[in-house]
Amino acid sequence: QVLLVESGGGSVQAGGSLRLSCAVSGYTFSTATMAWFRQVPGKGREGVAAFSPRGRVTVYADSVKGRFTFSRDSARNTAYLQMDSLKPGDTAMYYCATGSTAVPSLLRSVYSYWGQGTQVTVSS
Repeated sequence: QVLLVESGGGSVQAGGSLRLSCAVSGYTFSTATMAWFRQVPGKGREGVAAFSPRGRVTVYADSVKGRFTFSRDSARNTAYLQMDSLKPGDTAMYYCATGSTAVPSLLRSVYSYWGQGTQVTVSS
């Protein structure tokens, strides 16, 4: 059974930082393309960042470039999203995802497995 568990969400003021974690089990993490998405009520799930299995390719949404950094630790089967200079517009439920795609993508449809999400709230 594939299981993704996010953690690290919380409430911060604008300009602050958070680091999200995604622990993966039941899946070959070292060869998995990983991604982070976010969603606010009433809107679709938006791709934030995606990372190739060996880190050669990273894709970021324009809205987070230069502020968010994706990383992965294969020894711990864990992916991370370091979020700096947070803005109120970053407020959302954040989800990690993985699947058999070989190319990192911000398209929701290419990922088969999802975590339950972790809430990030940024106040002004």
